[in-house]
Amino acid sequence: MRTVYIIHGCPADKETAMNPEKRTYDKHWIPWFKRELLLRGIKVEAPLMPNPWEPDYDAFKKEFAKYKISEEDLLVGHSCGSAFLVRWLGESKQKVSKLILVAPWKIPKKGDEFRKAFYEYPIDESIKSRVKEIIMFTADDEVDDGKKSLKIFHEALGGKIIELKGVGHYTLDDMGREEFPELLQEIVAN
Repeated sequence: MRTVYIIHGCPADKETAMNPEKRTYDKHWIPWFKRELLLRGIKVEAPLMPNPWEPDYDAFKKEFAKYKISEEDLLVGHSCGSAFLVRWLGESKQKVSKLILVAPWKIPKKGDEFRKAFYEYPIDESIKSRVKEIIMFTADDEVDDGKKSLKIFHEALGGKIIELKGVGHYTLDDMGREEFPELLQEIVAN
């Protein structure tokens, strides 16, 4: 049975991440999306990655190693979760059915050593030979570094780009909604 794995993004700081009222990296569309998949009988995992305000690839990889990924599975990453999945696919050489990157991010903020170590890696272009379908979501009002990041991933991996209007970086504040039917459609369409 196929499983959908969702890797969340990385909040700006620890205070935002640890305060349930401010925290957004495990909110916005992810809980809604998870519920919708479960209602359709699709198995889903959405692990909380360790200390995502200071993303560490090895720590994320250790957490993700708890799961047995198969060729039938689908991987969904939001923001820095996209960067993690692309790097992991390059290192592991794992085959998967589908890779969906939502507002993928690859550009560290100046002076942020955690994100520099997390984002600055060469993309293994052979990933596209091991993934049956690659889809990238962006928005017309995504910030410039987000648009540049999308371009970096797309030039290396190809795939389909879906651009939605007025949803920014696909956070609750930017989208103004928890529902993300466009993403759900890309999963249930198979």
